Amino acid sequence: MSGSVYGTLFTIATWGESHGKGIGVVVDGCPAGLLLDEQYIQAYLNRRKPGQNKYSTPRKEDDKVSILSGIFEGRTTGTPISLVVYNENQKSGDYNNIAPAYRPGHADYCFDQKYGFRDYRGGGRSSGRETIGRVAAGAIACAILNELGIKVQAYTKAIGPISIDPAKADLDNVPLSPLSMPDMEASDKAEEYLLEQMKDYNSVGGIIECIVTGVPVGIGEPVFEKLDASLAKAIMSIGAVKGVEVGDGFHVAELTGAENNDPFITEENDTILKTTNHAGGILGGMSDGSNIILRAAIKPTPSIFKTQKTVNRDHENIDLKIQGRHDPVIVPRAVVVVESMVAITLVDQLFMGMTSQINKVKEFYKK
Repeated sequence: MSGSVYGTLFTIATWGESHGKGIGVVVDGCPAGLLLDEQYIQAYLNRRKPGQNKYSTPRKEDDKVSILSGIFEGRTTGTPISLVVYNENQKSGDYNNIAPAYRPGHADYCFDQKYGFRDYRGGGRSSGRETIGRVAAGAIACAILNELGIKVQAYTKAIGPISIDPAKADLDNVPLSPLSMPDMEASDKAEEYLLEQMKDYNSVGGIIECIVTGVPVGIGEPVFEKLDASLAKAIMSIGAVKGVEVGDGFHVAELTGAENNDPFITEENDTILKTTNHAGGILGGMSDGSNIILRAAIKPTPSIFKTQKTVNRDHENIDLKIQGRHDPVIVPRAVVVVESMVAITLVDQLFMGMTSQINKVKEFYKK
């Protein structure tokens, strides 16, 4: 299987399956001398681990990370950083009844057609547990961004039809909300809606919004490695994501040029700014100095406890009732995954941008 490596200069390679011995990642291209330890990475993994409340799968996993290489005396060495989280609470028997069946909304059929067989235990490589490696790597990327004064903050913007009110949003509420929403009133309404769907053995989707502050102007390339294109690829690589918007996104189709363009102004200190940010902080594939704003549409969890129509490997029409432990909503646990993929992409693009001008190269190697 190819396609498990992401990045150009700052690269991650994730590995492992949902019901295998463990999940992990190898991060290459991290500069030496960065302060880093397991406790820092664990804080990110704790945000996505299962079993935290009634809105996540009851699978009990500590998701405890171990650093196998690349760290010495609390600092990165410049060599590949290998991280592992061992699986401890697999119940593979829950999936025996679906071994020959193709679950609606899952990759079962595609895996069978591509590889001739599949790991049916929890989705194998397609499981949401694959994102453990992304989040562990994202913690490292965020540590690098922190050194540069760049902050990545994601949160739940909507659960089903319930959306936050920007006027009532406070980012300090995100860790307090069971659904990671900055608007507690919307969070309460979303909980009520979600509980109704759970009683009906159903699931829901939602929208994650991510805001990046402190990105300097000119990060990204103007053609095939556009910053927005790279971010879209990174976010779309997350299993549950079905759509990505940057800035005003699809709303720009309703605007005129005069409405959509962001006017530039010069402040007294000679700093150039935009008066609006419809572009979401990216122009011509490069950062423009404004906040980068993007959103990801997350589909409803495909594993629901309703009886569904499907087929099996023998092409027989069957009724399928899925068993096991599944999230009624993926969105809250995916917030840190979106943050991580954004951070990884930004670090990679920042590193590539270091050679954009000969003066920057000369300054770096100046004796």
